[in-house]
Amino acid sequence: MTDYLPEPTVRPAPGFNASEDGVALRTAMKGFGTDEQAIIDILTHRSNEQRQEIAKFFTAEYGRNLMEDLESELSGKFEDLIMALMLPPADYLAKELNRAMDGLGTDEHTLVEILCTKNNKEIQEIVDAYERLFDRPLAEHMCSETSGDFRRLLTLIVTGVRNDGSVDPGKAREQAEQLHASGELKVGTDEEVFNRILSHESHQQLRLIFTEYKNVTGRSIEQALESEMSGELLEAMLAIVECVQSPAAYFAKRLHWAMEGMGTRDRTLIRIIVSRSEIDLGTIKHEYERLYDKTLESAVKDETSGDYKHALVALIGGP
Repeated sequence: MTDYLPEPTVRPAPGFNASEDGVALRTAMKGFGTDEQAIIDILTHRSNEQRQEIAKFFTAEYGRNLMEDLESELSGKFEDLIMALMLPPADYLAKELNRAMDGLGTDEHTLVEILCTKNNKEIQEIVDAYERLFDRPLAEHMCSETSGDFRRLLTLIVTGVRNDGSVDPGKAREQAEQLHASGELKVGTDEEVFNRILSHESHQQLRLIFTEYKNVTGRSIEQALESEMSGELLEAMLAIVECVQSPAAYFAKRLHWAMEGMGTRDRTLIRIIVSRSEIDLGTIKHEYERLYDKTLESAVKDETSGDYKHALVALIGGP
């Protein structure tokens, strides 16, 4: 794989002025009716840090909570999207994890998408936010909602065991052979070895291991996992493998999944577009078009409507 060059679609606005934006937002929400377009124009073209500055100005100037005002003026999926934009990134993802585990049943897809795609620093920020917001450790809540090897893998990730940045080319072949011995060469699979290597090693090291795996066995690591694993554990391991090789391809496929078939999985659509907009949504957009021969923007336009659609398209950054 070539070096991954993340291209954001949302960057800090040049010449940013929090008070000007704050006044404009207050004007957009005062009196009869709401000027949704003004809200979209401001909030989708500012970085999250700049949005936090606007919120601080809003409180200092008007003695009001900007998020609460927006919430009372907006509704539906458009409101969900704007709320997602206004929360600090780690707080937003912590809330999404909590929602995935709250109530009856657990949304394992969301746990995998958020936790298996992050580096240690990002995981730590989410873990800290989770405990601050919900007064409960993320690992503990997750352990009560998941089980087996899937639980063990997620727990390793959440406890931050990954050796980010460390690379040992000499060890990669040996680790590839360990994976081979624990999977295809064994009756039954030793998931613990897969869990340990996939959760501990840096993405750079895993890339080397996967290349060596192909050299040693003649099969890709994905083929090996698909023949040895199943269910959410397989989904989690494939997510790690894909993010090692191309995060953009992983998220492009998730976006496609969110929009295919009857009905749209709006929470997933919002979460990926908001949380990746300042990281690599530009790269994801190119990958989406390569994989599906259709622009992400046109796919989103087909699936959404109104202010919700306009705000999503603004975040994607047009064609």
